[in-house]
Amino acid sequence: MSSPIRLLAILIGALTLWPALAQNLPPEVDAALARARVPRDAVSLLVMDAEGKLPPRLSHRATVPMSPASVMKLVTTYAALDLLGPAYSWRTPVYVEGSVKNGTLFGNLYIKGQGDPKLVAERLWLLLRRVQGLGIQKIAGDVVLDHSAFEPLDVDPASFDGEPLRPYNVAPDALLLNFKSVVMTFVPDLVANSASVQFEPPLYGVQMQASVPLANGTNGTKGAQGTNGSCGDYRAALKADFSDPARIRFAGSYPASCLEKAWPVAYADPASYNARAVQGLWQQMGGQLGGTVRLGSVPPQALGLPPKFEVASPPLAEVIRDINKYSNNVMAQQLFLTLSLNAQGQGTRAASRDLVQRWWQQRISATDVPTLDNGAGLSREARISAQALARLLQTAYVSPLMPELMSSLPIAGVDGTLKRSQAQSQGRAHLKTGSLRDVVAVAGYVHAASGRRYVLVALINHPNANAARPALEALLDWTVRDNGAHVPD
Repeated sequence: MSSPIRLLAILIGALTLWPALAQNLPPEVDAALARARVPRDAVSLLVMDAEGKLPPRLSHRATVPMSPASVMKLVTTYAALDLLGPAYSWRTPVYVEGSVKNGTLFGNLYIKGQGDPKLVAERLWLLLRRVQGLGIQKIAGDVVLDHSAFEPLDVDPASFDGEPLRPYNVAPDALLLNFKSVVMTFVPDLVANSASVQFEPPLYGVQMQASVPLANGTNGTKGAQGTNGSCGDYRAALKADFSDPARIRFAGSYPASCLEKAWPVAYADPASYNARAVQGLWQQMGGQLGGTVRLGSVPPQALGLPPKFEVASPPLAEVIRDINKYSNNVMAQQLFLTLSLNAQGQGTRAASRDLVQRWWQQRISATDVPTLDNGAGLSREARISAQALARLLQTAYVSPLMPELMSSLPIAGVDGTLKRSQAQSQGRAHLKTGSLRDVVAVAGYVHAASGRRYVLVALINHPNANAARPALEALLDWTVRDNGAHVPD
């Protein structure tokens, strides 16, 4: 065989062998998967140079569409940064109809939701305080809440996983107040042998139990677990009953050893939450209301005039930190719907899906287009490949928006959903996490010992996925240990 022909045969043989070589997993990752009883064909892994200038360091089933869980939030948040800009903020306008005389508004007050994902209790208080700053202490008419900016979503909060009281199952709403949740703060008092219960926000017409007894304590003595004991499952010990929307009660007790705890719960009747929250807070602030708080629309004649004032949200760059670091599902869905609201005047899931898919084809890749559902990853239908996620992360890395996206991701072993990471390489990776039943995933950036920055994507779809978390930590440590010796200078 002549020398050129022999060389060609060697090259063809190497190219034929490359996919097999790329499938070889690091031994520590392979061993962790075996211990978790997760087969290799349930896993998709990709480790690549962040700038895309080098061949993949590791590639295993990287082109297979997988369920990503909350890692899909990377698509929503980067698309939003690119389409809306990092300084984008949501505005909630307030309109006043009628005249104000002697502290009374003779007419209606209108609050028009525009999708603000962080209109929490403190900011609702500030909004109502600004109403009082207009000289209004009593509203003779109604407070009208307009949430027409998003399409109506008839969502059963129990439909996804049977947990309707988990705040992550709250449906998006153009006027989303405090995530439609009640935050209960328990503060033990050893002298009184009880724990006070503070509710935020106060809900009009809802009876809220003001205190609960301490666990097995009498006459000011410590509970059975003591103040230095293990807190245990305090939520179960409280025996809370949220079934009646007009009453929140506890049949159990609170362990003194838990000290102060805050427990957020989605309100049992989300349709009435906004009205109850606005009226409850307005009255707590000393305001009076002659009419009711109800759903409705801002009249056309009012929309033609400037609002009395607007309440602005934090900028998008700050909002996506909450979305990604703490994997906030309802905020991600609010952002997803905002994309089509901003483009066409009303937020709908179908329009946002079409918009993001078109954006993907123009900015990321003409192929590997993800299958989107609600933009949060809280879905069994959403699909994306490791290769597609890596392309997105590489595109973001070389863009001016890289600092905003990277800083929104949890830092391994430091904060967010990765605060309790057991990986040895703590502080060296910014990774979005994802977790559903039968799904665990991570995707983001890793700063290796060589000084190189890698994109790491790992998706596991299997009934034993949760047991395979050590494999993801082993993959992170393996990626960090790179010394650059395998790449020519």
